[in-house]
Amino acid sequence: MKKNLRKVMSLLCVSAMTLSMLAGCGGGSDTTTTTEAPAATEEASTEAPAAEETTEAAEETTEETTEEAAEETTETASSDADSTPRNETLYEAGQQWGTINDWNPMSANSNNGLAMAANEQSRVLVYETLFMFNSLDGNLYPLLGTEYSWDDAQTELTVKLNPDAKWSDGTQVTAEDVKYTYDTHVKYQSSTGADYSTYIDSFEAVDDGTVVIKAKLGDDGKAVNPLKVTAFLNNVYIMQKAYLQTVEERNGEDADAVKQDTMEDMVHSGPYAPYISNDQKAVIIRDDNYWGQAPSMWGKLPVPKYIAHTIYKDNAAGQVALSQGEVDVCQQFITDVQNLWLEDGLPISTWLDDAPYGACEVMPSMFFNVERPGLDKKEVRRAIAMAVDYEQIIASAMSGQSPTFADYPRSVVGPTDGERKYVDFDAIADLQWDNADVDGANALLDEAGIVDTDGDGIREVDGTNLSFKAECPTGWSDWNASMEIVAAAGEKIGIDIQTYFPEASSFYDDMTTCNFDICMWSTPGAGVMNPYSKGMFYFSEEYAKLPSNWSGNFGHYMNDDAEAILEAIPTETDEAKLKEYYTELSRILLDECPAVALMYRPSLFYAVNESVWTNYPAADDGRNIPPTDCTDGYGIAALYDLELVQ
Repeated sequence: MKKNLRKVMSLLCVSAMTLSMLAGCGGGSDTTTTTEAPAATEEASTEAPAAEETTEAAEETTEETTEEAAEETTETASSDADSTPRNETLYEAGQQWGTINDWNPMSANSNNGLAMAANEQSRVLVYETLFMFNSLDGNLYPLLGTEYSWDDAQTELTVKLNPDAKWSDGTQVTAEDVKYTYDTHVKYQSSTGADYSTYIDSFEAVDDGTVVIKAKLGDDGKAVNPLKVTAFLNNVYIMQKAYLQTVEERNGEDADAVKQDTMEDMVHSGPYAPYISNDQKAVIIRDDNYWGQAPSMWGKLPVPKYIAHTIYKDNAAGQVALSQGEVDVCQQFITDVQNLWLEDGLPISTWLDDAPYGACEVMPSMFFNVERPGLDKKEVRRAIAMAVDYEQIIASAMSGQSPTFADYPRSVVGPTDGERKYVDFDAIADLQWDNADVDGANALLDEAGIVDTDGDGIREVDGTNLSFKAECPTGWSDWNASMEIVAAAGEKIGIDIQTYFPEASSFYDDMTTCNFDICMWSTPGAGVMNPYSKGMFYFSEEYAKLPSNWSGNFGHYMNDDAEAILEAIPTETDEAKLKEYYTELSRILLDECPAVALMYRPSLFYAVNESVWTNYPAADDGRNIPPTDCTDGYGIAALYDLELVQ
């Protein structure tokens, strides 16, 4: 067990509660998370996201809302029946926000956050990918696949499958299943099919255990983007060919019908299967015939028989349930999370014992619409960036749950060692700015001749006041607070910035169509394509030209030098050259400021209550299991190590 003495004492304090819960039963009969959440990927998808809503929605946790949530949580718990004994059930929070509407990996509108989230660290509880990504070391670990390799020309990627891998109906997982999965996505133009067909030419099933992925080639005979081809290995759920043919037949091969099929009768390869889904609770149950107990894989079954998610009204209710031991693993932002153990004495812990508590990988950033008069000038964008009090954002909006930019200077990469090795920070030191450098920002504007000529306190460009709206969805409290701090910075440098917090759907329309002045959105997290995907997020002209853009470069910034670098990176293998490329992208980002990171943040929040289960992953335990809620990518390895508190 990883608990320090402080938390061990907390365990003793809740022993009575633990015994009570183990004696009874807790069961029943994101905001949503989609299987193709574009906010969390670099894909050029046109679907509305939900992953960000999962962690952002309803983050107000005042005393009043917390008390309200406590009452609702108690009511829900008492009204739930019973079919999942507490000592066999791992309870999650922050993933599922309504009755599950489908089990279809081709769906564009799935809300199945409990079991399905296909991204760099895909949720592999029911469906499985070929490999699992581990954000701690940047490596892919075997799952359905055992090994992969590129040919010398990097035009063909060969994947070997695990001969022990079986479907839930007992049949073999074969190369034909892998090929048919891809072909079906393309045939019916799911978001996955539309995206990957830009980079993948075809799949070939060489034999039952070998599949070759053939990259799409450019005019120069080289693969268009080998990084994107590799991303298929850990991003895309593999489905059974025979079952997909059944789905096609019953839907008359109609594309919309196939993509809308609920697939509740699916054949799957993962360790869990659907069990309960209603408006109170979603539950999956362990498949005790799961192939992964073979010696070639895990060698045993996951410990919890059930994984369950009560449907909470909001984050406040989920936090109360975590505090009461009704939730084991919580994927929610919790203000001053350390108070749960320091002040309340609860057996709750996080990935790190001290701030920032989580594994920060993404960078929520403000984008400037460079097509707006005034914001088309880099001096205006950079001045706003310089004047912002980032330390206040981190201290108040994030309650200290982010490293500072003094600790990790700004660049095109995130704060992880795996990404920062790609940037020469000494080479861009001259472009960094101090926190809340109001004097420097004012001097920059003055020198550029951007001044207040009519005495109303607002600077002008071409006779027009610099007046803008800074927006993000209402209710995303830490983001709302961040935008307020940006607006306050504007006031100090003679730029009028008003906050605007529309409903999420309206914000999505604004962001994806470049109908905003300043907006806020998060970079992709760690993955096999990073830091390339972050470079695309900030600079890609391809994204900017999409009629509905969920992927990045929301402000339509165009830079020929940046575009040339983005085209060169995927086929470059020389580490020194890659460092040169990412350093130059960082120089452009800091000099031109088309977008500016406001904080560092985990891809997934992670707080665990050890009153029922223990031995969760932690940063200092030496197991190399990432804090992805025991469900995503190689983080699922945690399920095989969990222990009941005795």
